[in-house]
Amino acid sequence: MGNRAVITSVKKDLGVYVHWNGGPDSIGAFLDYCSLRGFRPPESDTYGYARLCQVLGNYFGADGLNVGIDIYTTDEQMDPGDNGIYVIEGWAIVERIGGYDYGSDGYDHDEMLRDIDKSQPEDQQLGAYLDADVVPVSDLSVGDRVYMRNTRGNMVEHTVVGFGSEGSIVNGHHMDDVPYVDKYDHDGDYSWNINNYLMGETVRRSYEAAAVGGLDLDAEGRDAREVSGGNNYGRDRQPDFAGRDL
Repeated sequence: MGNRAVITSVKKDLGVYVHWNGGPDSIGAFLDYCSLRGFRPPESDTYGYARLCQVLGNYFGADGLNVGIDIYTTDEQMDPGDNGIYVIEGWAIVERIGGYDYGSDGYDHDEMLRDIDKSQPEDQQLGAYLDADVVPVSDLSVGDRVYMRNTRGNMVEHTVVGFGSEGSIVNGHHMDDVPYVDKYDHDGDYSWNINNYLMGETVRRSYEAAAVGGLDLDAEGRDAREVSGGNNYGRDRQPDFAGRDL
C-alpha cells in the first residue's frame, strides 16, 4: 500500500521512486521547491537527482523505505503503479506515463512548500522568502529590500541602494536604470560589481520602502538605505558570477 510514483528526466537515465506523496500536487511542490533553491535540474547532470533525493529524504525522514533511485530501464518496468511516472525538464513536469487516475493529493501548493521547507536543515531553509511578494524589477525603488542568492545557495535579504547610470557598463553589460543592492562593497561603492545588479524580470521583495522627505524609511523610521538585510552580510563577500549551487 502506498501512493507511489517515479520521477525521471527527459533523458530517462535514472528514476527516483517515492512510496508516499506521489500525487501531482506533492510532486509539483517538490519540484518547485528544488527550483526555488536554485538546484540544477536532473537533465543537466546527476547533481539534480542528488538534490531532489536530499529534499525528499529530509521530508520523509529515515523511517521506512520512502525513497529509492535506480537506473531507468523501460517505461513498463519502471512504472510503479498508483501515480505512474513523471518525466521532468527544468524542474517542470513535461510528460506523465501510466498511472491509475489517483488524481490530486488535495494539498495547498504554498502550504506544501512551507512544509517541505520546514523539514530541511535550518541553515538551508527558504523561510520568509516563500512569503515575499514577487514584483517586477522595474517597480523597485531605493530602500526596497529584496532577496538574492548568496554563494552558499541561500536566499539573503539585501537593500536596493541605487540604479545604473545612463551609459554605465559593468562586465560588458549595459546597466542603465538597472537596480543594484548592498551585496559586495568596494569603498562604499556597490555599482562596480555585476553580482549586485538585479538583472532578471522579477524579484521577491520583503519590504517596500516609503519615501518621506527625500529619505527612504522603513517601518521604524530608519533610513532603509542604511539597513543591510540578511545575516550573511559580513561573511558573503566573494562574488560568484557563475551562480553555482552547492
